[in-house]
Amino acid sequence: MDERQLRVLRELGELGSVTAVAEALLVTPSAISQQLRLLQRSIPVPLTERDGRRLVLTAAGQALAGAAIDVERALARARHTMDDFVDQPDGHVSLAAFHSAAGAFCPLLLRGLGGPGGPRLTLADEDVAQDQFPPLTREYDLVLAHRLDHAPPWPNTVTVTELLHEPLDVAMPADHPLAARRRLTPRDVADQPWITVHDGFPLMATIEAIATAANRRLDIVHRINEFTVVAEVVAAGGGLALMPRWTARPHPAVVLRPLGGVHARRHIDALHRPERTARRAVRTVLSELQRAAATIRSQDGGTRGPDAAVRRAPGTA
Repeated sequence: MDERQLRVLRELGELGSVTAVAEALLVTPSAISQQLRLLQRSIPVPLTERDGRRLVLTAAGQALAGAAIDVERALARARHTMDDFVDQPDGHVSLAAFHSAAGAFCPLLLRGLGGPGGPRLTLADEDVAQDQFPPLTREYDLVLAHRLDHAPPWPNTVTVTELLHEPLDVAMPADHPLAARRRLTPRDVADQPWITVHDGFPLMATIEAIATAANRRLDIVHRINEFTVVAEVVAAGGGLALMPRWTARPHPAVVLRPLGGVHARRHIDALHRPERTARRAVRTVLSELQRAAATIRSQDGGTRGPDAAVRRAPGTA
């Protein structure tokens, strides 16, 4: 039995005919009869009987119709409870982010949502390969993920909110000879030692594209997945590295130079399962993420001259 069948039985007891029930529920009499037949299959005793041309409830049918009132009352309470949960402005929202996005977005989120009555954030760091971001939406309400321009799109099992389309620049010590140039090509950097990420992480594809464009294999001397560590190694002369322009932490001894000749941008997106945004608190956090993205993007002053220190420090994620 289900809610609809019980309601039909209850209405039959009150209205006294299949035709009247059909009119009340805005369906056909045959649809009412079908619901009654389906309900009867699950009950071992007759629920209805003929009284002349009318179909009326038996004693068992009257008992079940009375119980149907309690069922509808309980379901109404459940719906109201769910409505309150969905519309709760200060509900818990879980968010996972890869490292550089967490460093850039999380402080802005916490400040933007810090007032009374706002969503209660639970933050986590998840630095994974691209194909592992969508499965994280099972565990978290929102997942900040990144992929390169030429990487496969996110699967249609998740909903995507685009936040940033971020350039990837070459990071180098401020006193490096290449720092005097305003823009670099793959050939300019191909003979330098490189610091890059471990295999399987998104930025590795751009490193491979640089090698292809320069027609030579790059000398990868260090593999480090934490941008703040990479920044220190770059500053100490350990090699060049790719660095996101907006979302990594600044280092005073490192400069950035744009790289031409390859696709050197990444998408930073918020992934979630479609049903998550039924909750008001999740929608509020998603809107705050979009405002934070606009703030992060506006911090790029466009200065890339030889005497300019980086705004953000290198890393992977």
